[in-house]
Amino acid sequence: MQLFHGVKCACGKIHDAGFDRMNVGRGAVRMVVSEVRRLGGTRVCLLADANTVKVGGIQVKGLLTDAGIPVVLSVLPAGVEPDEAGLDAALKGYDPTCDFVVGVGSGVVNDLGKCVATAAGVPYLIVATAPSMDGYASNTAAMVVNGLKVSLPRRCASVLIGDTDLLSTAPDEMLIAGIGDMIAKYVSIAEWRISNLITGEYYCEKVAAAVKAALATCVENAKGLLTRSPAAIEAVFEGLVLSGAAMNYAGLSRPASGVEHYFSHIWDMRGLAFKTPVALHGTQCAVGTLCAAGIYDALLNVKPDKDKAIRAVADFSPDAWFRELRAFVGPGADAMIEAEGRDGKYDRKKHAERLSVISDNWDGIQTIIREEIPREKAIRSLLSSIGAPITPEEIGQTRAELPLTFAATRDVRDKYVLSRLVWDLGLSDLANACLLRENR
Repeated sequence: MQLFHGVKCACGKIHDAGFDRMNVGRGAVRMVVSEVRRLGGTRVCLLADANTVKVGGIQVKGLLTDAGIPVVLSVLPAGVEPDEAGLDAALKGYDPTCDFVVGVGSGVVNDLGKCVATAAGVPYLIVATAPSMDGYASNTAAMVVNGLKVSLPRRCASVLIGDTDLLSTAPDEMLIAGIGDMIAKYVSIAEWRISNLITGEYYCEKVAAAVKAALATCVENAKGLLTRSPAAIEAVFEGLVLSGAAMNYAGLSRPASGVEHYFSHIWDMRGLAFKTPVALHGTQCAVGTLCAAGIYDALLNVKPDKDKAIRAVADFSPDAWFRELRAFVGPGADAMIEAEGRDGKYDRKKHAERLSVISDNWDGIQTIIREEIPREKAIRSLLSSIGAPITPEEIGQTRAELPLTFAATRDVRDKYVLSRLVWDLGLSDLANACLLRENR
């Protein structure tokens, strides 16, 4: 797997993976001792949860202890969330006499481990227990703050360890989630290019190409992952790591996250606020990708209608929408609405300017859609082939609420994504029809 370390790019940025080393393969977990020593660790805080401590935590503790490295084991409670309570539990479990943090787990453990290591100012190493998401290598932590899902800048693990024997013990649903998180990159790369065309946002072809290569590798190995082929597990894990590294290269989440991730964020926020069902992040992203792909398919058959778009914006009431958003999302909506006060995406003058750019570049936008996003039917077939959920009902969501979920994705971040393009075009009716249509 190609990684960039201090590479000056034609895009103007210096690309750096953000971590020192990655050890992947059978028995790779045994490298934890030499890596801790290399980075100067003499006393380790080992962070795990109630499940991962049994899967790999006890083994890692034994390896370190047998090597003469003292370990303080911090086990997070079952069902811990990446929120204020989860972070408080993780910080309380950290012994200040430790000079190193080792995480054993996947999404939540890794995010909380980053936060603890950053707060303590010590090195961090993650022993992955599932190829289930792309956050292992990113220098952000996905956290919930005041009900809003945010990405906080945090110390990336210096070393990533992916022992294929350990990774192969992950449940099927976590393996499927990893593929789902990667399939989302079809949309994220397309939207990055579209935003570059419409808003002039920074874009790097080299980073995008690296993500697309990782995505292709994961798709090629998707079926082998579920049979727990060591080669497939290694390929998918490396693809997920490279996807996370791409966010470090670019200095933003664009290469790996678009509107499909915002579907997941809204479902997570509603789960926290109203106890509605929540599935694994990558699985939710896969369903969000299918929702987005259906709308993108429809956009290939339309032309911008400026008069319709301007009428739709004239009829749009931000205040009425914000009331609806608060009722639907819960407390997290307050931060979203506050951000809109800075972003001004609903400003009519700004809308008119964007609409002009969209109309002038519509052929280019459609070309990007065709080049980057497989048709909805093809994505659905791929997900079905690995037994992944393909409908909102399969992950506990209601199809009738998809239009409102999609509309809410406009306000998750100040990022130009599909839901904002649809709003700019005055095509909410078209998008809603796509979302409400049963999969065939």
